[in-house]
Amino acid sequence: MTGMSISTEHLKLNTPNAVLLFDRFGDDHDRFSFPGPVYRVTGGHGGEAILILGRGNNVLIDCGMAYSAHITIENIKKVLADEAVIKDSRCSQGKLDYILLSHSHYDHMGALPYILEEFPEAKVLAGAHCAKVLEREGAKKLIKELGETARDLYDPGSKMEIIAEGIHVDEVLEEGSCLYIGEKGDEAEYIKAIETPGHTNCSMSFLIMPMGLLFSSESTGILEGEDYVHTPCLKSFIQGIASAEKCRAIDARHLCLPHFGMVPDSFIPEFWDMFIKECGSKTDFISRLENEGLSQDEILSRYVERYWTPIKEEEQPKEAFEINSGHIVKSLMNELDQLKNRFDIR
Repeated sequence: MTGMSISTEHLKLNTPNAVLLFDRFGDDHDRFSFPGPVYRVTGGHGGEAILILGRGNNVLIDCGMAYSAHITIENIKKVLADEAVIKDSRCSQGKLDYILLSHSHYDHMGALPYILEEFPEAKVLAGAHCAKVLEREGAKKLIKELGETARDLYDPGSKMEIIAEGIHVDEVLEEGSCLYIGEKGDEAEYIKAIETPGHTNCSMSFLIMPMGLLFSSESTGILEGEDYVHTPCLKSFIQGIASAEKCRAIDARHLCLPHFGMVPDSFIPEFWDMFIKECGSKTDFISRLENEGLSQDEILSRYVERYWTPIKEEEQPKEAFEINSGHIVKSLMNELDQLKNRFDIR
């Protein structure tokens, strides 16, 4: 799985256009040009779906949004049916073997029920906590509601029914779990699961070997714009920082960020520094608001006012941003003393 993936221009994949939110490196850098037989099959804005072709098994990392599931499925089929792609990667034609979920949020697995209808043989793998969350009726209700909000925003006028039935996890991944996907000569191709909590308790990152491509989780940040890293640590900033340090220590050759895509290899060390720095900046911001005597609700209002911009709606409905912001503020306030000590904030 070395070298660049074969061009998919002839496939005419229906993937969403670039959004200004992620315009960081300009036209000279293709955020979705992957090393090896790895393909973006995302059907619509708001969440990504990445297809990895192994010489033994084909794997989908995340599924994207429900409203665009039919387009994602069409893209998957085109890649898996293309003779040039199959010959280049020596993968199994037409077959989807596994679906890996990075976590339980609707924008990462909303299309799962539709994909499983089309590829019923595919096994769904995720962390233990993710599996438990997806069994809850309340979680499925929220997945459906947020999926409907996204449909109305990104595909106005659509009457597509958003479903959550059929969501399940077949096998649980643990720290260090390895999924065999083939071999090249004497060298095994595999995907290693890495627990990276912080965004959620169930957040997983995935390391593709032997190419050294790390798909990091949202716990360790999303690059937005020229100099900002969004830090969606909904559960714990302490854990998010530890997860980032864990990913840094892997020293991956290539890095794919959630929602953003690939960053230049030379930028990887700088990205980890930017994430840690922004965690400190948010800690300082919340600390100053608390010192002013503001309530948690007032702090949340100021947080949304500072960090929400209309351009974000290209990739996330404001309703979802506000829900996540509430968790971020709560997480920061719960850990504020530890974080202030971590960043030497008085």
